[in-house]
Amino acid sequence: MDLREPCAIFLTEHVGELNEGAGFLNRLDSDVRLAVQKRGTMHQFDRGESVFTQGQAHSGIWVVERGRIRTFYTGPTGREVTLAYWTPGHFVGGPELFGDSLHIWSADALETSRLLFLSGRSIRALVEEHPTVALSVIDGLVAKGKCYSALIQMFGTRSATERLHHLLNILAAQQGREVDGKIVIDRNITYEQLATMVGATRQWVSSTLESLQSRGVMTITRQQITIDQMDSLRDMLDMPNEF
Repeated sequence: MDLREPCAIFLTEHVGELNEGAGFLNRLDSDVRLAVQKRGTMHQFDRGESVFTQGQAHSGIWVVERGRIRTFYTGPTGREVTLAYWTPGHFVGGPELFGDSLHIWSADALETSRLLFLSGRSIRALVEEHPTVALSVIDGLVAKGKCYSALIQMFGTRSATERLHHLLNILAAQQGREVDGKIVIDRNITYEQLATMVGATRQWVSSTLESLQSRGVMTITRQQITIDQMDSLRDMLDMPNEF
């Protein structure tokens, strides 16, 4: 049985940094943590339900208590690029914290999720009253900045094929479990979702994964992706690819 805590997923070459922002409130003592809870309101979102929408007036941030939240950007043509999947401990709604602006991307729930909403006014008051809250917020923003910097670097320097190989390695490291010397990943991300993460089409992702399967690198079923040759998949990260 895999007992690891769920981890955020986004494109990066530094897998160890994926969950850095999850503990941004951990430095708070029990009294300050209670003050944060009292300032916020708890909300539940069903699978597929929108948390906030790109272009909507910004009013605060959402701290993930349970579930998984996707953040994504929608271009003028309607094409979506998934920025990240966030898990408990992370917050969504930045980089703005105090309001008075518009959301620059959207967020929705990948599954039934519970989030603590902190209004911009509440965050400002907490920061002014408790220095540790200010430090925690800075920690959270640093983690977010590194996340989106890594994403820009990946899109600017890696082909779609390389980005998909990186994503498969990340999923193997964070969601995979070893069974008989192979890495098994439960399929909780669809081909369409993989496509929006690597900036490609669903058809291209399907074709590329089928090619990896025909080469014996992996086996794909409706429920799982089994990586039969993990070393081969890792080696592909250094291969030049065109898209």
